[in-house]
Amino acid sequence: MKRIALAMALAFGTQLAPAQQTVKMASLVELSGPGTTSGTNFRNGIDLAVKEINAAGGILGRKIVMETNDTQSNPAVAKALTVKAIDNDVYVVMGPVFSGSIIVSMAETRRAEVPNFTGGEAAAITLQGNPYVFRTSFSQATGMPKIANYIASGLKAKSVVVMFVNNDFGKGGRDQIIKEFGTRNIKVVADISTDPAQVDFSSPVLRAKQANADALFAYLNEEESARLLRELRKQGYDKPIVGETTIMGQKVIELAGDAANGVKGHVGLTIDAPIAAIRAFSAKYEREFKSKTDHNGIKGYTGMYVVKAVTEKIGKFDRKAFAAVMKNACFSAKQYPGVLMDLCFDDKGDIDRESFLVEVKNGQQVVVETLPPLTKR
Repeated sequence: MKRIALAMALAFGTQLAPAQQTVKMASLVELSGPGTTSGTNFRNGIDLAVKEINAAGGILGRKIVMETNDTQSNPAVAKALTVKAIDNDVYVVMGPVFSGSIIVSMAETRRAEVPNFTGGEAAAITLQGNPYVFRTSFSQATGMPKIANYIASGLKAKSVVVMFVNNDFGKGGRDQIIKEFGTRNIKVVADISTDPAQVDFSSPVLRAKQANADALFAYLNEEESARLLRELRKQGYDKPIVGETTIMGQKVIELAGDAANGVKGHVGLTIDAPIAAIRAFSAKYEREFKSKTDHNGIKGYTGMYVVKAVTEKIGKFDRKAFAAVMKNACFSAKQYPGVLMDLCFDDKGDIDRESFLVEVKNGQQVVVETLPPLTKR
């Protein structure tokens, strides 16, 4: 009888061991549709971090099991996949990246009290008082004042064209930058809306030229940004072109070619930052995926290391405790090397850290200036 009991215990132990030694998480990202570039890089950054963390023993002795699904850049699909992930009892959800998708899907993670990291930049994401959503990118409310300062002080511009993509991401950025221009007495002489996945930019560029403003501020998704830059070059646009992170990403530079040279703007993250940890990450990413990443790869990678740091700080896999610890939490790169830069989160889930003014020169982002965090801690 003892032998039978022992055999049964061993059998059940063999079946249960993998569940006891792992922790399930979900990566819900844009692997097709307009968000393919953003989502793929974010996913790859997550996967690289998971590979490293698991190789080093996992989190609290448990290996991460990451289930990845494609949102197709569709908010409805993102919401359905989030419900599926919750039903699968995941510890954390990573993604989506697109603002329109996370604004819809995060209602599900909030209801289920599951921590949710996103690369979305729309200010509305963290204005809803959701205690379970955390941003790995700057909010538009953080980045736009820095851009407006540069256009006002660096370029001495008195008038500007605003061109934006007509989705949650683009409209949120457009509203924020126009507000910032207003406080600096910069006149918006043309406010030009474009469509997601738009191919032909000849008409918007013609309108921008006819406005004859001192500068153009562009806020579109990556692929559309590349098409815009090529059309601006084709039509001989000769005024300063300024943007935020999406217009200076690696994929945009590759797709736009020489037309990307001269573009200037603010980026929360760049693989060309003068920071040894980021340069090392970039090299590891390129070896692993045989391609260069952009800011989204960094966001996915650092987000996973924040998950590790918080979980080890509370000493258990407790979603509610995780959310509580994240409020006003700071992480130093010295203590937690995987986060790459010193960073803090506020009580809304917004991130703060150093950022950069850059210019594209000879197909590369060149950091012109390092900007301090908005708040000192």
